[in-house]
Amino acid sequence: MPSSEPTNNPQGISLLTCLSLVTATMVGTGVYTSLGFQLQDLQSGFSILCLWVLGGLISLCGALSYAELAARIPRSGGEYTYFSEIYHPALGFMTACVSLIAGFAAPISLSAIAFGTYLHAALPVCPTRLSTLSAVVLISLLHLGSLKRSSLLQNGMTGLKFLLVGLFMGAGIASTLRHPAALRLLLPQPDSLSELVRPTSGIALLFVLYAYSGWNAVTYLAGEVKSPRTTVGMSLVIGTLSVTLFYLLLNGVFLTAAPENDLRGVLNVGSVAAHHLIGPVGGRIMSGIIALGLLASISAMVWAGPRVTQRVGEDYPALSWLAKTRNSIPTRAILLQLALIISMIAFGSFETVLVFAQIPLLFCLMLGVIGLIVCRQRSPNSASTVIPFTCPMYPLPPLVFLACSGAGLIYSVITKPWIALAGVALMLIPLFLHQWISQTRHP
Repeated sequence: MPSSEPTNNPQGISLLTCLSLVTATMVGTGVYTSLGFQLQDLQSGFSILCLWVLGGLISLCGALSYAELAARIPRSGGEYTYFSEIYHPALGFMTACVSLIAGFAAPISLSAIAFGTYLHAALPVCPTRLSTLSAVVLISLLHLGSLKRSSLLQNGMTGLKFLLVGLFMGAGIASTLRHPAALRLLLPQPDSLSELVRPTSGIALLFVLYAYSGWNAVTYLAGEVKSPRTTVGMSLVIGTLSVTLFYLLLNGVFLTAAPENDLRGVLNVGSVAAHHLIGPVGGRIMSGIIALGLLASISAMVWAGPRVTQRVGEDYPALSWLAKTRNSIPTRAILLQLALIISMIAFGSFETVLVFAQIPLLFCLMLGVIGLIVCRQRSPNSASTVIPFTCPMYPLPPLVFLACSGAGLIYSVITKPWIALAGVALMLIPLFLHQWISQTRHP
């Protein structure tokens, strides 16, 4: 159902900034923290790399599906806009609440915690908790400026992030080429395939899916993008493919740079790998590089998240205070998000926040992909004649995404039932409140 809104915004966000937003959102906490937890359940480097390939495939299928949704509905708000138009405003309101808490506040909190950990490893004089809180407060305040400032800030931080991490990867690849025997760690072992079908691999896959989350980031700002019907979809697909390759190379470097026993169960695996690769000083330098890179991820999510809250304020008079802007910046939405982030940092553990966020997020992403199927059924002829981007090999990508994400969702509920219950509550409470919110008028 194509939107009637203008499809071109000459002064809007460019494709380069969209790519910067997607890659910066995806390449954050997950890839720098997941490997240590994965090695608690898996022993083979080949099995771990297979899971990262699978995570990339699942994310690409989701990105292809969302690219067509963005072409059909080129407006800001992400799932909030899609669900409100495709299903019912109540589901849109539900996913807006999920996005605010689990989609942005929780991942930003995790990235900030990882930032504090890595910065402390680089500069022990920097207290972890103070660094964590300072990062989110400072970046949130910077995004209270103009759209131009936000674009420049995001492009600059993302460029620096990949440049510095690229230098580390280059050193790791060069070291592996000098010692090719290390590559044996990444080759299939006799029990590699059997290891992949064990229940423990499901936990490792959850960490992978968390690392890939954020591939849909640009959809939250689609209304501010130049030519959103085409630019948003291109950035989702190109960004996801680029990040998949990056993840494979980076995890290959981590696995070959340090012994598995030194990486297993460690949060800051990048520091440990760099310590083995280029010495103690190099380990501290790499920790600082990763900390700077995490700032780009925090910035991307701080920028995108409040746009959903702003849309809710525009649509519901009772929440109109959330739509207040200054220089087109949703200041109150940014400040609300900041308050939630600080609360999670103060009261939540890393693993609890991660699992709590993943369950409602996976569910909402699945509903989004199902939304494409619903749109196709409602307007079967428009896909080839009106929509500028259509999902290739449809319906295979949506079905692959739904099958794999559904399996991950079920496994999460089975293994972490109490945390899963909290995630379910996060979805149900807004549904019950929607009728009251929609009927209440602002005084």
